[in-house]
Amino acid sequence: MSDAEPRPMWELEAELGEGPVWVERDQALWFVDIKKHHVHRFDPATGGRRTFDAPEQVGFVFPAEGGGFVAGLQSGLYRFDDGTGTFEQIVAVEPERSGNRLNDGVVDPAGRLWFGTMDDGETSRSGAFYCFHRGKLTATGIDGIAITNGPAVSPDGRVLYVVDTLAGTIDAADIKEDGSLGERRRFVTIDDSDGHPDGPTIDSEGCVWISLYGGWEARRYSPIGDLLQVVHFPVANITKVAFGGSDLRTAFATTARQMLSPEDIARQPLIGSLFSFGVDVPGVECPLVQL
Repeated sequence: MSDAEPRPMWELEAELGEGPVWVERDQALWFVDIKKHHVHRFDPATGGRRTFDAPEQVGFVFPAEGGGFVAGLQSGLYRFDDGTGTFEQIVAVEPERSGNRLNDGVVDPAGRLWFGTMDDGETSRSGAFYCFHRGKLTATGIDGIAITNGPAVSPDGRVLYVVDTLAGTIDAADIKEDGSLGERRRFVTIDDSDGHPDGPTIDSEGCVWISLYGGWEARRYSPIGDLLQVVHFPVANITKVAFGGSDLRTAFATTARQMLSPEDIARQPLIGSLFSFGVDVPGVECPLVQL
C-alpha cells in the first residue's frame, strides 16, 4: 500500500474532531469539532485553513445543491452559508429529546442525507437513524442506540452500514428503491479490547474503513467483512476517515482529545490533529444533498 503512515496536517487540538468530507467544488476538506462548535476547512494544496463558529454542537457538514452546506447541529438540520458564516434551520430533529444531538452522517448517490442522533451524555439508548431527502425527514426504524456512528453507503447506493459504538457492532441493511431499508444483518463486531468503532467510510471497491476510538488505528474490511488492512496512528482516538485530493487517494482522519487526562495528552501530543495518509484504492466523490 502507498504511504500508509499517517502524518499530521493540522495540529488544531480538536476536542472532538469528526465528520471529514472532501468537497469537490472547493477542492478542500471540511470537518468539525463537535464540542468546540467549530466547522473547519482545510485546503491541502495551499495549506489554507479557516474556522467557522456554529451556534450549537455540530456533527457534520455536507455540500448542498444550490451551494452552501447542510449542517447537523444539536437541534436539527441547518443550511450553512460559508460565505456569510450563517446557519438557518431546515428542520428540527427530535425536539422532544433535548439531551440528544446529531452526530454523524453520509450522502448517498441519490442525494439522500442519512444521519444519526445520540445521547450527548453517551449513556442513554435514545439515539436513532434518519433519512432526509427533498424536504422530508424520515425515521429509519433503527433506534435504541446510545452512540450512533455513520451511516456509510456502498458506492452503488444499495447498502447502508450503521454503527452502534458502545455495542461494538457494524450492521448492514439493503436500501430499497423507495429509500426504505431491508432487514439489518451483522457485518462486523469489534472487541472492546481493540477499541470502539467510530465513523465508517467506504472506498470505490466497496470496502469499509472503520476508525477505532481508543484503538490507535483504522481498519479496512472487505464487503463481506474480512479484515484487509490496518493503519496504525500515533494517537488513540481515531474518529473518521475521508478520501480526498484530486484523485481521491489521500485519506484524511480526524481525532479527538475528549475525556483524556493531561497525562494522556502528554503521552500523545498530536492527539486532536487532522492526519493524512496515502491509499491505493480511491474513495468516492460526495454527492450533493438534495434539498
